[in-house]
Amino acid sequence: MATRLVLWDIDHTLVDTRGFGWALFAEAFHQVTGVPLERQPRISGMTEPVIFRETARLHGLSTTREEFDAFAPVLAELHLRHSAELRERGHALPGAASVLAALGRVPGVRQTVLTGNIRATAHVKVAAYGLDRHLDLGIGAYGEESEDRAELVTLALDRAGCPASEAVLVGDTPGDVRAGLAGGVRVVAVATGRCGREELRSAGAEVVVPDLSAHDDIVRLIMNGQTGAVRQRSR
Repeated sequence: MATRLVLWDIDHTLVDTRGFGWALFAEAFHQVTGVPLERQPRISGMTEPVIFRETARLHGLSTTREEFDAFAPVLAELHLRHSAELRERGHALPGAASVLAALGRVPGVRQTVLTGNIRATAHVKVAAYGLDRHLDLGIGAYGEESEDRAELVTLALDRAGCPASEAVLVGDTPGDVRAGLAGGVRVVAVATGRCGREELRSAGAEVVVPDLSAHDDIVRLIMNGQTGAVRQRSR
């Protein structure tokens, strides 16, 4: 069936904050816990509540949802306050804006985000690089809504009123891949983050592309599964 909904991961799929996003996380963590951030877990594919809890654990702290609920607005406020610096220090990944714009011209296709970020920081990040104009952020699914990314897939599908058979998830981590497969949607994995192609394939991705720069091919791949030159490049 034709694609009607595209679910985009944000970090290292659409944008790269070049470490500034983590610097803001560290500042929020310090403000809320009183403990300077000295260690970080391997965060690829985690949702924000899990990242907060695991980071706290590495610093000898035991936290509950209450502590995360205190942390989230501090993190959001820091992103809003430093949005200009976020824009200056980071960037949209090659091809991201072109792919989003091209898909936005396809009748009947809606695009949104499925991200481990909390809603407020997700909105700041995509707006910082001008990507929000192509996304229906109201139907997205966000990290504070579930620790399980597969549940976020179901949530986004429900909000969009779209069956899984007509949706595609695009992400850069094994967690993205597994979430998409568990949610019954087609997955396009992009090897633009910390995870290599073989790691993404091992998670179950049938198609792994090196990046979004071949935007015409990526659009065709997202819309109907035809890989063409993209598949050749991904081998």
